[in-house]
Amino acid sequence: MGMWIGRNRKARVTYGFDEIALVPGRVTINPNEVDTRFCLPRRDAEPIELKIPILASAMDGVVDVRFATAMSKLGGLAVLNLEGVQTRYKNPREVLQKVVETDKSEITGLLQKIYQEPVQEDLIAARIREMKDNGAIAAVSSIPQRAEQFGRIAQEAGADVFVVQSTVSTVEHISTEYKSLDLANFCREMSIPVIVGNTVGYDVTLAIMECGPAAVLIGVGPGAACTSRGVLGLGVPQVTATVDCAAARDAYFKKTSRYVPIITDGGMSKGGDVCKALACGADAVMVGSAFARAFEAPGQGYHWGMATPHANLPRGTRIKVGATGSLKQILFGPAEVDDGSQNLVGAITTCMGNVGARNISDFQQTEIIIAPSIKTEGKLFQTVQSVGMGTR
Repeated sequence: MGMWIGRNRKARVTYGFDEIALVPGRVTINPNEVDTRFCLPRRDAEPIELKIPILASAMDGVVDVRFATAMSKLGGLAVLNLEGVQTRYKNPREVLQKVVETDKSEITGLLQKIYQEPVQEDLIAARIREMKDNGAIAAVSSIPQRAEQFGRIAQEAGADVFVVQSTVSTVEHISTEYKSLDLANFCREMSIPVIVGNTVGYDVTLAIMECGPAAVLIGVGPGAACTSRGVLGLGVPQVTATVDCAAARDAYFKKTSRYVPIITDGGMSKGGDVCKALACGADAVMVGSAFARAFEAPGQGYHWGMATPHANLPRGTRIKVGATGSLKQILFGPAEVDDGSQNLVGAITTCMGNVGARNISDFQQTEIIIAPSIKTEGKLFQTVQSVGMGTR
């Protein structure tokens, strides 16, 4: 499989969201009667059940305690970054205001300076307790190198979910400079669900699932504020990555009878992208830029990735997405914009109804076609006028 790109070298053809379309079903269903629930398994308890299959990314411009509380009450899940401004500063709002007001020519340097401040362990526990006191599901994230330290603190503080997240996740990580995380041991010792990411490959996903996580995040470099694909040249388009990792999930389930959900992470700013991710095999999606537009988001209409402030090799940038509506509008409408960035859940239920899918499992069986012209066919006026599907 693949095409020759030169002498003795083949490359596989891969696909992103703009290059495919979903085929309507033989039977249609009332969108109000489809089931969008997502269940995150727990080892010794009933699964954590979300009414909607959507998570908010652990990014400082998206998630703080206030946002996480609102997201939880609306049936989703927001992940708080334990290595962001919320745990480095007692008053993160002042810091975020500087990020918002700084000129774009100086923003990378400012972010690098801001994130040099050490993480305060007491703030980790404090933020988790705030979320729990507000009645929210408390989900938090850290990089592998600090997962053992922060995982212990988070668990003791009452966190419900712990996410181990890096640009590229593997089971085997070779380093002589620091101790690598024993992923299997970490998942075994944590009493709360552990989500691991990010990955894009079949074999790696299988290996990660064998370590015992509750779910796996899929995607390398597709985020709106991420520049990893340009800086490092790494990445696989999200359609192909999702399909490959869904195949690994299904193979692992057939082998072990343990179902490990996959969560497509990044590259989805509109309802149609979310629908395509689910139809390609995702059990849920993780979204950043769409939620950075919420009035409740701490970034005030600005968005930047976790690797943006890297001290030596920044892999992200601050982008302005604008504050366009409430979180409830973005999730459930009513939509006041015409570009598909609001009423994401309405898009999911309507699409599920049109393909005849009663639940997410049915949705994953949707017929998919390669259709690179699907967004532009007949849309000349929208493109010229930069409205509707003519917006980017």
